[in-house]
Amino acid sequence: MSTQQHIQFITRKASRTCLTILIAACCGAALAPAQVQAQAQAQAKAKQYQVSNLDTLGGTSSGGNSINNQTWVAGYSRLAGDQTRHAALWRSGLLSDLGTLGGPNSSVTWNVKNTEGVIVGISQTADPEPLGEFWSSSAFYGAPFNIGFINLGFVWEQNQMRGLPNFPGGNNGFATGANNLRQAVGWAENDIHDPTCVSPQVLQFRPAMWTLGPPDQIQDLPLISGDTSGAATAINDNGQIVGISGICDQAIGRHTAKHAVLWENGGVTDLGNLGAEWWNTPTAINQRGDIVGFAGDPAFVEGDIVHAFMWTKEDGIRQLKPLPRRTPPHVDSEAYGINEARQVVGISCDADFVDCRAVVWNHGNTPTDLNDFKGSYGPRLESAKDINDNGEITGRAIDTVGVRTAYLAEPH
Repeated sequence: MSTQQHIQFITRKASRTCLTILIAACCGAALAPAQVQAQAQAQAKAKQYQVSNLDTLGGTSSGGNSINNQTWVAGYSRLAGDQTRHAALWRSGLLSDLGTLGGPNSSVTWNVKNTEGVIVGISQTADPEPLGEFWSSSAFYGAPFNIGFINLGFVWEQNQMRGLPNFPGGNNGFATGANNLRQAVGWAENDIHDPTCVSPQVLQFRPAMWTLGPPDQIQDLPLISGDTSGAATAINDNGQIVGISGICDQAIGRHTAKHAVLWENGGVTDLGNLGAEWWNTPTAINQRGDIVGFAGDPAFVEGDIVHAFMWTKEDGIRQLKPLPRRTPPHVDSEAYGINEARQVVGISCDADFVDCRAVVWNHGNTPTDLNDFKGSYGPRLESAKDINDNGEITGRAIDTVGVRTAYLAEPH
């Protein structure tokens, strides 16, 4: 293990001056200043975090993309030489290389909330991609080996990785999330040569749910009427699933994400949008059915700028704003994780993505920049990718020379 850096940072609320007079319910008396000070100190202590850089597999880039309620952090780490990356799991400070399905790369790319020893993600196999497709996974691996191989969704449990089946005739798959009912979700190709696909994508793909065995069994999820392709991105323990519905397109967002959707009770519901019919992508759902993600901007069909959102049954979809009063101004925001307390984590960026910062929206309100409270910690907390019910956060930090490292932030 490398030496871990432990840093404490305190939120704005804890740093504010508490009221010096509080009315006692029993007798109407004011609390003594010592009592008020003790209360303020207790509040401040509750808002503190210990931030640790997580170890790597030898390369100069790693990222934490998932954290469950057992504080299992999952993501990826590059290997020595920075040519490939492997799915990685950090437990109690110990790093495990989850390996691959025979190809050069693998990764855990979305938040996996299972607490019974199951991790899901994506991995290349040793088999060449027969149709020359780049597939969705190419955006999640680094060059030079990010394309050219068949890619499957994987499940990892009991220290073994296995590939998940695709729909009949399909070559590639992608797994994103798993709950505690032995259900995993993602998307997978079938054998249909879809005319809405944009080269090099050839085959249609459908949102998938796998019932984990072995043997693992795949089933498709319904699309919005008129759509041909889609993807499932997250699932909770109530069997509620979120994802996207649209057309095949390039197999990476854009017009495949025409609709942000919720699957429950055998049906599909359109969650709405923020004015655009592209890049509408839920990323997480908690146990109460609150959903977060990002939505397209009407002026940016290529997804240059997107907007974080939160959807609840009470209020529907609403935008989560980027950080205010930044120079240059922040215009892009993306939400990646939510816990049962409705703490939402994500990222806020300027238009050129030079100044990206990890943020927390508490109950979907004004974002908090975690970098304001990191003390003497040097690297910038660039992203917050997931949060668990203990308030623990994982993501990536970036130093002054561009090295990105997975981190864990633990509240006290």
